[in-house]
Amino acid sequence: MRRTVKSLLGPRAGNLHVLGPDHTVREAVSLMNRKNIGAILIMNPDDELLGVFTERDVLRRVLEDRLDPDATALEAVMTREVFWIGPEGTVEDAMALVNEHNVRHLPVMDEAQVLGMISVRDLTAAVVENRELELADLTSYVHGSYGGHVQR
Repeated sequence: MRRTVKSLLGPRAGNLHVLGPDHTVREAVSLMNRKNIGAILIMNPDDELLGVFTERDVLRRVLEDRLDPDATALEAVMTREVFWIGPEGTVEDAMALVNEHNVRHLPVMDEAQVLGMISVRDLTAAVVENRELELADLTSYVHGSYGGHVQR
């Protein structure tokens, strides 16, 4: 059975880490550190997704350019081109997106509404879990068939 992205959100669905475009880099980094996350959503007051701000953005757009985190608005340094996936997309679809676009976080969106965010870590854990289940099934099948317990 192919696992959907929605299943990865679980109890986190709707638990969004969001700041507005006028918040500062310092505020974003503080939130990311408190929540132990690598990205936050940047949304306007109408809940429209404007971009994401990630650890990479801190390194590439803030530190490398020697910008002041207390004076730099997220709007100036966020990633504007956001790749996302629908809730019924599969883990395999999401893995293809993160690999193709070299991103580590994908918002899960239904129409224009953001339902949550998944990371490469979430996807990797789902793939490993799936492989472990497949291996257990194969092991059970092999042991059953060699032990004279062939199921028909």
